[in-house]
Amino acid sequence: MKRSTGLRPLFLLAALVSLLLAPQPPAADARPQSGQPQKARVIRAEAPQPRPESLAMNAWTVGLAGGLLEGAPIRLAAEIARVTDDGDNLHVLPVVTRGAVENLNSLLYLRGIDAAIINSDALEEYKSQVPDIQRRIAYVLNLFPSELHIFVRPEIRSLSDLAGKKVNFNNQGTAAAYSGPLIFSRLGIEVEKTFIPHQIALEQMRKGEIAAVVFITSKPVDAFVKGRFESGFKFLSVPYDSKFEDYYLPAALDAADYPNLIKPGDHVATIAVPTALVAFNWPANTNRFERVARFVDHLFSRIDTLQGPGFDPKWKSINLGATVPGLARFPAAQAWLDRQSTRASQ
Repeated sequence: MKRSTGLRPLFLLAALVSLLLAPQPPAADARPQSGQPQKARVIRAEAPQPRPESLAMNAWTVGLAGGLLEGAPIRLAAEIARVTDDGDNLHVLPVVTRGAVENLNSLLYLRGIDAAIINSDALEEYKSQVPDIQRRIAYVLNLFPSELHIFVRPEIRSLSDLAGKKVNFNNQGTAAAYSGPLIFSRLGIEVEKTFIPHQIALEQMRKGEIAAVVFITSKPVDAFVKGRFESGFKFLSVPYDSKFEDYYLPAALDAADYPNLIKPGDHVATIAVPTALVAFNWPANTNRFERVARFVDHLFSRIDTLQGPGFDPKWKSINLGATVPGLARFPAAQAWLDRQSTRASQ
């Protein structure tokens, strides 16, 4: 009898552990993996009812994946949030993530994320993993491009000279760390890749330990504007051709961008990676779709504010009608443009 009494707590503990470790039902707002809406499971257990102020705040909140804290995309996301804010009517939350490439992952799978700033060539990785990627996300706005900068030591005279040499692509999670190796693969050049902070790599480059650094960001880059380099340090030209037509754009670096490195009248041909504001393609007439639609309306209607004082000067170059290769426009964004076109023609 004593042994039986002593085992009973152990049986109860085992039962409790089993309950705690049992798989939990998916949340009602979880993103459907197929890209199609699914009915949420009805849970009969009693739960505390959300307070009215909680419902009001969450009803019109949009999660916007920005990127690394030190990167340009999170700054853009913060500026977007500032101009679209409308109290309880719209609250945009910029979210710090592991980087612009990881933002696409966040948009597809992270709960609470409705929109993201991505580099367009991030879609390349998802062709096999998510074959229906073009149906699951749609673009809202083509932001300004991020130019490719391949900065090399004096003894490097062409792209082919970099074969087998050390080339730095910045920290993992940055645009350079993702797009740089992809571009070099398309160029057919095998290099010894390193992924360390660029400020450290530039010092190693001066000592001859690294042959080149690759930046992918909007020009001009402070490191090249303010930095002082010995004669012969330079940017390499990257001609635009058919191998880049799917995701990239032709671009150039010139003396206006880098007066200490490029002579007046000269220019260095390169390519640019389009940066885009994209949204999850929620089914029409759902709350999540309506949130993004309201976000689009506020953003497009207030673009002139972003193009004014106090914001990144590159907003002035934004064209609301510009397209993003490989993606369809979010329906609410197309509808807004159609309304403006109709008004202009009346």
